[in-house]
Amino acid sequence: MGKYITEFIGTFFLVLVIALTRDPAAIGVVLMVMVYAGGHISGAHYNPAVTLAIWVRGKVSGYDAVVYMIVQAIAAIVAAYVAKWYLGDLGPATLELNGRIAKAFVCEMLGTFALAYVVLNAATSKGTTGNSFYGLAIGATVFSMAVAFGADSGGALNPAVALAASIIKAFAWKYIWVYLVACFSGGLCAALVFNYINVEDRPVPPLKP
Repeated sequence: MGKYITEFIGTFFLVLVIALTRDPAAIGVVLMVMVYAGGHISGAHYNPAVTLAIWVRGKVSGYDAVVYMIVQAIAAIVAAYVAKWYLGDLGPATLELNGRIAKAFVCEMLGTFALAYVVLNAATSKGTTGNSFYGLAIGATVFSMAVAFGADSGGALNPAVALAASIIKAFAWKYIWVYLVACFSGGLCAALVFNYINVEDRPVPPLKP
């Protein structure tokens, strides 16, 4: 149960900081500290797309992957409503994707790919076992991807974040599919690339529940 609580806490504070600040630096820092806080307990995914990548990598069981995603979604919803209560009505500030859905899709896919790729290499690879930089690397990746792609797609890089952003009206519900498909695709591609290029670090069968 501790790992599920850890995923809730980390995802909650990540989404809350996003909703309250929308500042890439603050977002990268809170992710970094939450990764360090929870990495030894749950792996500190805080992102359904990252959980998918780690499942494909073979470092989390199918059961845990599903529960993680559910917990992450619940945490994002709770954080969104806490932000709405704290700040009042946050809308309308809907990011309009008319005429640039394809561009936003590519941004989210590439940004999530980069994030999942860094997580897999910095936090799950045999070659970096026991390192002390994984949290900084992950937080810095989110910061840089948010700066690079935020203006075009909102820089969610995370299906749970996209869900929360839709609740607080930062994203339009009609575009939620863009974020879900793009982010999960980015996570999946990152895992496949990791498995292909890390010949000496072949994935093991997913752990039993």
